Amino acid sequence: MTDLSVVIPTYNRLETLRWVIPSLFASDLEAHRYEVIVADSQSDDGTTEYLAEMAALHPHLRHVPGPYSGRAAARNAGIAVAQGTLVLFTDADIIAEPGLLRRHLQAHAASAARGHRRVAVVGMELQVDSIETYERLRDEPYRRRPLHPSRRRRLDWLYFLTGNASVRREDLVELGGFDEHFTGYGHEDLELGFRLIRQGISILYEPGAVNYHWHPVPYDEQRQRMELAGRSTIRFLQKHRSFEAQVKLGATAPSLMLYRVLHRLPRLRRWLERRGERTGLARTLIYQYAYQCGIVAALAERSHSS
Repeated sequence: MTDLSVVIPTYNRLETLRWVIPSLFASDLEAHRYEVIVADSQSDDGTTEYLAEMAALHPHLRHVPGPYSGRAAARNAGIAVAQGTLVLFTDADIIAEPGLLRRHLQAHAASAARGHRRVAVVGMELQVDSIETYERLRDEPYRRRPLHPSRRRRLDWLYFLTGNASVRREDLVELGGFDEHFTGYGHEDLELGFRLIRQGISILYEPGAVNYHWHPVPYDEQRQRMELAGRSTIRFLQKHRSFEAQVKLGATAPSLMLYRVLHRLPRLRRWLERRGERTGLARTLIYQYAYQCGIVAALAERSHSS
């Protein structure tokens, strides 16, 4: 059996896949120890032809197309065909460092040696807005600004982000994989992380497992994403009636204060929206407002349907 299966969901991301796939096959892990599975939601941008070309060079590359309803369904399709003992999740716009796969395997092996076989491992995912930024952070590590400090060893489910996360396939199958009801943007990975923790599976942080997320999102698109994430929050809380999750996902009455203020003060909101394109604080406030709008809209729909 293969040691590691890398699962990548994609849909019409050929431009970035041309960087991602070669980076994975530039791994310093022996080729026979891993495979790369691309779960493709029937792309029509030349992805099929490109993957066929790459598979001729790398026999451990597998193209798994299908009418997937979202990223959760695509990842589950990858899990279903994976031959690896471990499954590493990444995305079609995330470029791997050569040591990424090896460091995930080593982190699992080290944990098993300490008597803890049932763990998930999350690596260091760095955000980049261009190939030039990627190359600079790759070559000059002191410029990196990771989400977590290197000394951190355990993570909460809130940080189980599947751009750089590995889990034993056996545990994924036992948990039923990703919840395919999460068809919009956001939270299918956090929800799986929540179930991992509840099942007694620790989430470990491995800062040596590095990759680079190359997907700059325009201001208006990110606002839309945040609203969709707010809607996914209510889907999450409908499934898991947990006060802890409610607090951490910002769905309590106090955490919705920003929504109430900006909803009642439309002139202030419009001013912040204009400023948000240029100013970090205003942008953060508008993104949070959009997120809370999604929460409020999903709650209203739920109340109306009940």
